[in-house]
Amino acid sequence: MSAPFRIAGHVFEAMPATVVTLRDGDLIGRGEAAGVYYNDDHPDTMIATLEALRPRIEAGIDRASLRDVLPPGGARNALDCALWELEAQRADAPVWQLAGLDGIHPLLTTFTVGADTPETMADKAAAYTQARALKLKLTGEAVLDAARVRAVRARCPDAWLGVDANQGYDATTLPALLPALVDARVSLLEQPCRRGHEGDLDGIARPLPFAADESILDLAELEARHHRFDVINIKLDKCGGLTEGLMMARRARELGKQVMVGNMCGTSLAAAPAFVLGQFCDIVDLDGPTFLVQDRSPSVHYDDGYIRCGDEVWGPRVAA
Repeated sequence: MSAPFRIAGHVFEAMPATVVTLRDGDLIGRGEAAGVYYNDDHPDTMIATLEALRPRIEAGIDRASLRDVLPPGGARNALDCALWELEAQRADAPVWQLAGLDGIHPLLTTFTVGADTPETMADKAAAYTQARALKLKLTGEAVLDAARVRAVRARCPDAWLGVDANQGYDATTLPALLPALVDARVSLLEQPCRRGHEGDLDGIARPLPFAADESILDLAELEARHHRFDVINIKLDKCGGLTEGLMMARRARELGKQVMVGNMCGTSLAAAPAFVLGQFCDIVDLDGPTFLVQDRSPSVHYDDGYIRCGDEVWGPRVAA
């Protein structure tokens, strides 16, 4: 990563990833996963998991059976996305078409500001000159977090603004933060409480939408915990790939929830499948590649606050 990135309870200094490559003659399918740090889901464990499954993979495995073979997480995500690209090449069709879309369009994305002093966060937010939407990382310190939000809003009066507490609050501390969020015209509060402590939200006034990130990893947890949230943040590293991500998006809609897509600061190879999922979403947080010293080529592009991803990044073969 180009600089350390701080959230509540964790500082990212690097984002190692696992890449799966499948070959069928001259056809290639690729998938990238960073895993989920708070589940101890790291590249070394992903690789061990995938190597143990190598005979089954090489004998031929499809996306439907993969959901029965591997649990949600990075290993399944990397393999699932590789299967999607290989399927697209076999069909000579873009992945988005296989996902049921008639076309794709650029997506307005948030640009994320890591937790820091209010002044530094305001400077970083203002430096995103193209951004139309910002997401601020908070740390669970209500007075300081309120100052951070006020400072950014003062410098960026017209931007859509969301905040991410990354599990930093509980039933006793969250009420003190909410008035400041309302005053600053914040449109989303992501993951206010600790995973497994969703009951802390019961009885707390909700003047803005609450989103689940760490609290809802996959389709099963969506069914169990959706009632405590207004927005579901789907990440392919959490749920185990684009196959399950699309299922979650459809189910969340049926449950009357808004849908959000995010990623774990991977390269464009990780952002491209999430971009397909983003076509089904209300809120998009796909700025991960911007935090890297160097991205893959070809890559996604950012322009006027939007992320754009061509078929050459991930999907069917592109003629030379």
